[in-house]
Amino acid sequence: MQREFVVSADDAGTRLDRFLSAMMPEFSRSEVQRFTVTRNGNPVKFSERIHESDKYVVVIPDTNPASVAYDNVSQDFDLDILYEDDDIIVINKPRGVVMYPSAGNKTGTLVQNILSHTHLSALGGDVRPGVVHRLDKDTSGVMVFAKSDAAFRGLVKTFMSHDLTRKYIAFAWGVPNWESATITGNIARSSRNRQKMTMVKTGGKPATTEVAVVNSWTRAGVTEFRCNLLTGRTHQIRVHLSVHGFPVLCDGVYGRGATRLGSVKNPDLLDFLKTHNGQMLHAEVLEFAHPVTGNPMRFKAHLPSDMQELKYILDCD
Repeated sequence: MQREFVVSADDAGTRLDRFLSAMMPEFSRSEVQRFTVTRNGNPVKFSERIHESDKYVVVIPDTNPASVAYDNVSQDFDLDILYEDDDIIVINKPRGVVMYPSAGNKTGTLVQNILSHTHLSALGGDVRPGVVHRLDKDTSGVMVFAKSDAAFRGLVKTFMSHDLTRKYIAFAWGVPNWESATITGNIARSSRNRQKMTMVKTGGKPATTEVAVVNSWTRAGVTEFRCNLLTGRTHQIRVHLSVHGFPVLCDGVYGRGATRLGSVKNPDLLDFLKTHNGQMLHAEVLEFAHPVTGNPMRFKAHLPSDMQELKYILDCD
């Protein structure tokens, strides 16, 4: 597809990439910078300043649905579909499921299962069609995927601007002496272990998590928190809670569970903690404006069976 634009006097002096993204609001600036653009027939730099009467020709590549994910479509588990229309599909992701294909997970991913049910926008790339946000393998809960290209662009803008609500439930070690708190602290990849994230005093990316106590079990030394993400950094909740002394239960990366098990007196709780895989973290609520219609959307996924079991054990202690 090809589009042409002539610079007006009002737009003169603007950076080219800003001009083109304003003329084509359905595309982000990063998307625009991947297009082939010429000015009066000559190659251009996206950082250049534009001039009145300049004519730009933009060649937009066609999206290609053929991808790694499409080539290995599989239906390995039943999808828990919370909502679906022509533009989006909202899924309650199970724990233990990888988001999309990778070197160690060629099949059985969430994306591939969705593709066995419906199509997804190819704008996410060859491996991640329709993906605009992610949950860790062992985190369950609400996720939205883009089916149409328009929805993909709209959702990307929503998540980049944090113009949405994301609430999680976490069961963590420790009982705080407060009912609510706001945790702030920049998060960066650990220099010691590249698989982990850590809070840093300088550098990294700003991160803010609002935390509220839902339930606490003093005898067991466990608290159920509701966490509201104001930013969306990798492992944000797990890092913020752990650094402040409330590591998520069954978290093999940040949980420090081995040092806590010796204090557990309830045999049922001890058995659960020793045998369960996957952090006790669940994306409970997702609210956003529909990327195409603008209608307010709200989805809630009830606690998965393992977290319900954990809560039952704690209540019976």
